[in-house]
Amino acid sequence: MTKEKQPLMNWGTIEGNWKQVKGKAREQWGKLTDSDWDQVAGKKDQLVGRIQERYGISKDEAQKQADAWAKAQQSAEPVREPHEPSVRR
Repeated sequence: MTKEKQPLMNWGTIEGNWKQVKGKAREQWGKLTDSDWDQVAGKKDQLVGRIQERYGISKDEAQKQADAWAKAQQSAEPVREPHEPSVRR
């Protein structure tokens, strides 16, 4: 029996909204430097590599952490898609 995975927040969405979600990522991985964050720029493979390097963990563990973080973002405040208009009230 295969376990069905719940879809994670689309990394394209994370990359497109990187300025909004970067602060939450910084809270999660405080050991990453400003230079690391500039290079990550919302790209999952870059984030996984930086987590692996700074925390001295395996690639699989870094991948799990990145996936868990993305899933948490999905259940948090929704990130507006770039093509969605802002609603003013």
